[in-house]
Amino acid sequence: MQRKSILVTGGAGYIGSHVVRQLTEAGERVVVLDDLSTGFRSAVLGAPLVIGDTGNAALVSSLLRDHDVDTIMHFAARTIVPESVADPLRYYANNTCASRSLLDCAAKAGISHFVFSSTAAVYGVPQGGVADEHSPTEPVNPYGTSKLMTEWMLRDLAAACALRHVTLRYFNVAGCDPNGRIGQSTREATLLTKVACEAAVGKRSHVSVFGTDYDTRDGTGVRDYIHVEDLATAHVQALGYLRRGGTSVTLNCGYGHGYSVREVIKAVERAAGAALQVVDAPRRPGDPPTLIARAERIRAVLDWEPVCDDLDLIARTALAWERRLLKEPAL
Repeated sequence: MQRKSILVTGGAGYIGSHVVRQLTEAGERVVVLDDLSTGFRSAVLGAPLVIGDTGNAALVSSLLRDHDVDTIMHFAARTIVPESVADPLRYYANNTCASRSLLDCAAKAGISHFVFSSTAAVYGVPQGGVADEHSPTEPVNPYGTSKLMTEWMLRDLAAACALRHVTLRYFNVAGCDPNGRIGQSTREATLLTKVACEAAVGKRSHVSVFGTDYDTRDGTGVRDYIHVEDLATAHVQALGYLRRGGTSVTLNCGYGHGYSVREVIKAVERAAGAALQVVDAPRRPGDPPTLIARAERIRAVLDWEPVCDDLDLIARTALAWERRLLKEPAL
């Protein structure tokens, strides 16, 4: 009997496209829904792309029916923290209201499995800089709140019907496909690794370091950076877990250790073979000194074993993609 399909919302984006690629390589039937507001048509490999809004209930319902979908992987969202502070209602519309519509469609279609792309931003500023899945959820910006609200809706829906879910809380995602086929093409990116690589290829004049007086080993913020390829693998394994009858669960996605801002910049300099122009700047409001995952649970529950836990590999793959974008800017 032919296996049912997977609907991937936001599958033309940075993380979603890496997951789509791994799913199709594993022989899964996939259909991608993306409005291309931040995603790229060229990033969708091996799957049909439908251009549209996740909040369009008629479109989503037809896709679930016509493609015989039993699993949804939900990535579609706005993700820029400063933008969420400046325009919070846009984030609640895109991230929360559209997710509510998607969940309504899923319930009506009898969807069995749901994998949700959440974020460590739901923790806000955790005590001690380390968060496990039971740490208080106290987001400090609308982005984190919009994601947490979707977590709550998903939790409550799963308690009321047969749908089971895996919610994955990402820490700092970085790097690109090691084979250079797809990568992070986000316009006006704010993620450090992407910004540093843009500076390395001349797209930016400098890299700003926001806060140099934190109580950390070199005074700059420390974050848990996870390679996008390992993160994508976690999604594939989450699907297998649900298919085996796994119960609904929320899991941190990180390596369980962190690097400082200056350490990441140094890794990009090593990859580029040249120094970057670095400008020290004041702290940004709401930035914790340290944010690291307690990540034992994902390893135990999904049998997940990362293979790209290497800061230099993260920097090399990110820089290789940035250099490709110089030659092929339409990607």
